[in-house]
Amino acid sequence: MTKAIRIHRTGGPEAMVWEGVEVPAPGPGEVLIRHTAVGVNFIDIYHRTGLYPTPLPTVLGLEGAGTVEAVGPEVSEFRPGDRVAYANPPMGAYAERRVMPAHRLVAIPSDIADDTAAAMMLKGMTAQYLLRRTYAVKPGDAVLIHAAAGGVGLILCQWAKHLGATVIGTVGSDAKAELARAHGCDHAIVYSREDFTARTRELTGGAGVAVVYDSVGAETFMGSLDCLRPLGMMVSFGNSSGKVPPFDIGMLSAKGSLMLARPTLMTYTARREDLVASAAELFEVVERGIVRIEVADRYPLAQAARAHADLESRKTTGSLVLMP
Repeated sequence: MTKAIRIHRTGGPEAMVWEGVEVPAPGPGEVLIRHTAVGVNFIDIYHRTGLYPTPLPTVLGLEGAGTVEAVGPEVSEFRPGDRVAYANPPMGAYAERRVMPAHRLVAIPSDIADDTAAAMMLKGMTAQYLLRRTYAVKPGDAVLIHAAAGGVGLILCQWAKHLGATVIGTVGSDAKAELARAHGCDHAIVYSREDFTARTRELTGGAGVAVVYDSVGAETFMGSLDCLRPLGMMVSFGNSSGKVPPFDIGMLSAKGSLMLARPTLMTYTARREDLVASAAELFEVVERGIVRIEVADRYPLAQAARAHADLESRKTTGSLVLMP
């Protein structure tokens, strides 16, 4: 028996229950992990509210780091005592201990702390595929990053700057603007008092940006299309403000033969070789100091509901971590 945060119904943070759950012995190809840190992500809120339906009851969470306690048959890559991390299904990270498929784990480098690993895997590998695969950022590109002071946003700003881009970001306050600028954002737009579309056009001399990375969704989608240059790419990878409403795809041609992508990390890391390559590139930029991972707040695992409430309120910056 171990303790975990589980939901029996969808709803607000109050639907999250701290209770005992059974943890089986690892089967063939599986590993038993004792968590040392667990990452908090907006997708956890989508699962909790039912926006992304999942069978109930369920233990929330897709990202964690910890130590291998036992391995099942047919596992050769890991052994007890190894430090590992993950950011993918199956759900169940909000627990003291859990079983995971070995092929979904990666080893944590010795110079990266467990709480940093838990804070960076999902957000960092998301940044990796967005910048390197969905739209490969090139020197001289202008890019627009929404929620630039958030967990993914801060990583995107730093990495895009390293790749030679002019980085424009939207934020909700002056304090967040300062934080974004400290992490590579050349121009931080406070959307509560500035029209981000008009300001982006102004900053690019009317040309528009090569790509928009948008995790906000409904509130920013249409305005973002008007920030793009001809043949630019709109990358919608989240919907913290709600789902993007249906629209006529002819709008994409009318606005300059635009491209639209709605990618997910789970697709980009579905193959073992892609998962390992993505994690390796992320670890490299962190170890070289190109990207700093900001663990903004740490909460006891039992207080995960408070972490969700803070994240939903948009009061947070950087990454949030739960400590078992």
